[in-house]
Amino acid sequence: MADLFEAAGLGDDVPRPLADRLRPKSLDEITGQTHLLGEESLLRRMVSQGRLTNLILWGPPGTGKTTLAQALAHETDLHFEQLSAIFSGVKDLKLAFEQARNRRHQGQGTLLFIDEIHRFNKAQQDSFLPVMEDGTIILIGATTENPSFELNNALLSRSQVLTFEALNADDLDELLQRAETEMARPLPVSTEARQHLIALADGDGRMIMNMAEELFLGVEEGKRLEKADLGKILHRRRPTYDKSGDGHYNLISALHKSIRGSDPDAALYWFARMLEGGEDPVFIARRLVRMAVEDIGLADPQALAQANAAKEAYLFLGSPEGELALAQCVIYLAAAPKSNAAYLAYKAVRVAARDSGTLWPPKHALNAPTSLMADQGYGDGYEYDHDAENAFSGQNYFPEEFPARPSYYTPVPRGFEREIAKRLDYWQSLRVARGTASTGPRPDGDETT
Repeated sequence: MADLFEAAGLGDDVPRPLADRLRPKSLDEITGQTHLLGEESLLRRMVSQGRLTNLILWGPPGTGKTTLAQALAHETDLHFEQLSAIFSGVKDLKLAFEQARNRRHQGQGTLLFIDEIHRFNKAQQDSFLPVMEDGTIILIGATTENPSFELNNALLSRSQVLTFEALNADDLDELLQRAETEMARPLPVSTEARQHLIALADGDGRMIMNMAEELFLGVEEGKRLEKADLGKILHRRRPTYDKSGDGHYNLISALHKSIRGSDPDAALYWFARMLEGGEDPVFIARRLVRMAVEDIGLADPQALAQANAAKEAYLFLGSPEGELALAQCVIYLAAAPKSNAAYLAYKAVRVAARDSGTLWPPKHALNAPTSLMADQGYGDGYEYDHDAENAFSGQNYFPEEFPARPSYYTPVPRGFEREIAKRLDYWQSLRVARGTASTGPRPDGDETT
């Protein structure tokens, strides 16, 4: 199978990148992804049976998606055709489909590999469906984005999604050993520097091969670099993070759950990961405000004040000083007592307001600014609570059509809500003493007392 250099009319003597020279030709040569390439795996069974199904390869960059597609074409004798959704359009797709039909008439199948397939729009994605269904092509699409959000359901329903994982340290070291064999000399780094190099690659096989090649070409033979020397030659890779993609939602979810789980250290880590990935700190600040009301609430009424203050401090200071205010808020929220009682009460009462229809307040809870309204009983029987014993009348303020007094808010026995619970219990005891208490369903189905 002709590679990209041969297709461009270049000879074998033209220098090729190390990563391309060492690209595996078969499934057995691929490093990592053992969960996909085991002896009993779907891919192995398909290859042994000489058939392929349409595949979507989802995973971070440099994990072997393109390599796997090429190896599958090689082992199943399919013609390998590659397009990038970044540079290709409808015209390119039509040409690829027509060429695939011609090959099919000549008895050869086509594996059409689409890199960054999520960048195609809906119409472009839909154009694959007829040629997938009639067998004109076997489609293998590669994406770094979550297919559930980026690809059409029709396309997904006709494909098998395979999830690629970042390469681990052993996988990356194996790639370095292959590079050393190819270059016929050891990598010019110390053991500690080698481990640091692996960490810099961040699970990306292409990245570590490129860095290894840079060291082979840029360091004198016989010289050995230490960890501190690597920074002078190599640029540190920013952690994989797409502010509009899957990483964006995964990391904010991890931050939110770490704060909810009262783990300041984990929360700070995910906060820092988002900043290192280039996330907008204002987005994080907005989410911290949400966490303060959703997961802490009245267990610590200061949580919302802290979150708003951190947001204002960031907007006032800007970067990089303003991030410290957000970090302080992350710690405060993670260490605060937790309660979602207000959140649950809000959701329950919204349901009740929607389902109860147009019910009016009881007449005693209405003002009577006109004589007509007074004649109709507005305000009749209202007891001014400040004049009542213990400044509490115990009157009912729900619609009179309610058969019993419902309870939506149930404070938790943590933080400031313990004090709120005492107050509610006290007022309920006064209702019981005055005969104004009633029993109704709680949002969770329990009965109030």
